[in-house]
Amino acid sequence: MGAARVTAMAKLVYSAITSLDGYTNDENGNFDWSTPDAELFEFINEQERGFGTNLYGRRMYETMVYWETFEESENESYLGDFAEIWRAASKIVFSRTLGKVSSARTRIEPSFDAALVRQLKQTSAHDISVGGANLAGQMIEAGLVDEMHLFITPVAVGGGTPANPAHLHSRLELLGVDRFASGVVHLHYRIIN
Repeated sequence: MGAARVTAMAKLVYSAITSLDGYTNDENGNFDWSTPDAELFEFINEQERGFGTNLYGRRMYETMVYWETFEESENESYLGDFAEIWRAASKIVFSRTLGKVSSARTRIEPSFDAALVRQLKQTSAHDISVGGANLAGQMIEAGLVDEMHLFITPVAVGGGTPANPAHLHSRLELLGVDRFASGVVHLHYRIIN
């Protein structure tokens, strides 16, 4: 009789850069206040290396596809690192309106499908990230998100797209806190229920 094989399920992780008052962009859709500096970008790069698949809604994908053709300058190697990490990951875009993708290793799913995400978590060899507050909110409400990385920026914008669903009721376990010279604070949580 052989030893039982145990396969760990991949984690689904939501990461967001937010304002102090909890928004990913302001009421006009601007998020220029959230641009990471070199120190924060290098920290984010280390996190991103652990993901094999990135899940996006259409708007977040259209923002992130910039990295598909990004060309590194000599003074910004951390940006080139991010671009390489982004290009290497598989990407799934949940969208009813996006007709085609502009990046390699990318496919479109016509709508959010909790069963597909559950299957992905069961079969993926690497953790999975979800980007974009709206899609992440749907996944949080469906009980699919395991951990959250919130990067709190020292700016209040007064309104916009909330980083978390409006009716989020969950207990969170704090796993880590990191502080950066820019004033950004990183909070790492596990969602308990």
